[in-house]
Amino acid sequence: MNSTVYKLPFLFFILCFCNSSFVEAQVSTFSNEFMSIGVSARAHGMSNAQVANVADATAGYWNPAGLTNVEGPFQASIMHAEWFAGIAKYDFLSMAKTLGNREKKATIGLSIIRLGIDQIPYTFFLVSPDGTINYDKVSEFSAADYAFLFSYARQLNDKWSIGGGPKIIRRVVGRFGKAWGFGLDVGAQYKSGNFRAGIMARDLTTTFNAWSFNYTFDEKVILETTGNAIPVSSVELVTPRLILGGAWTTRSNNNKLGILVELDVDFTFDGKRNTLISSDPVSIDPHFGFEADFKQFVYLRGGINNIQKALDDLNEQKEVFTLQPNMGIGLQIAKFRIDYALTNIGNVSQVLYSHVFSLTVNLNKGNRSPRYYE
Repeated sequence: MNSTVYKLPFLFFILCFCNSSFVEAQVSTFSNEFMSIGVSARAHGMSNAQVANVADATAGYWNPAGLTNVEGPFQASIMHAEWFAGIAKYDFLSMAKTLGNREKKATIGLSIIRLGIDQIPYTFFLVSPDGTINYDKVSEFSAADYAFLFSYARQLNDKWSIGGGPKIIRRVVGRFGKAWGFGLDVGAQYKSGNFRAGIMARDLTTTFNAWSFNYTFDEKVILETTGNAIPVSSVELVTPRLILGGAWTTRSNNNKLGILVELDVDFTFDGKRNTLISSDPVSIDPHFGFEADFKQFVYLRGGINNIQKALDDLNEQKEVFTLQPNMGIGLQIAKFRIDYALTNIGNVSQVLYSHVFSLTVNLNKGNRSPRYYE
């Protein structure tokens, strides 16, 4: 194949990313952090090191180019996780449908994310004007963030795949606040022998959230008298994020044992973040993961991410680095893969641990697992 074809994905990324960086220079705020949590128990067990090796329906989130590895005709994946003793619930559903033949393979995908806190007490009118408390005036509402990712991926040749698509953000806080947002994600994958590489540009054109608020006159009065600001319509901007990843895979001579290791590096461009390398305007956040399998039946995973600075418990004048170790397991049973991850083993980092579960279903001919190792 002509070497010019190999250079096309990198040229495409350079042109797009340079264009988005100009927009980013005018950005002062960002939001949509729920989109950075990560999806699937497999990924969480590997500390979200996925951009180079992802090969299933979750690629619509991690790197759309990986959708070309789905062994058609259809695959679906679901995930559920909870934080803060079940107060916050995080759910994910992804679907992928293959198109065309194997030589010129194309795949479409849909991913849906919801992060929500339900049954929040609404206490605006708990206290009556005469000072009495009336619990009958207490109701409940939900605060939820939704994302809908539409993906298209195409295999250029036996080494390169590219993919991308738009995403719609919907954020709701009861009946009081609502926002719509739109953005674009683009990715590419490269493979040669045992080596895999991936590149992912999230929010490539800068994603925005347009907020609108709806409070009654009585609610505004209560906000003012209690010293709270009345929210006004506004636009929040999410700056681009670039993720580079490299992975190495191998299988034993008898094909019983498989090993996958990957190192990803996230580059953010919205100023200093609490990451391993923190600077303005670029911060760098590395994360590492591995996976070992026996006969592609049972999988063991581990990884490290979320490397941050924190105050020493014994000396508050001293800063120390903390990290988040994760682990996970998986079972491939016929067309089903069941995955579990325990994040932040031992509560080493500043974030809380959580249990993550996910299920992937392959509706293909035979019962072949996703092609992580070949």
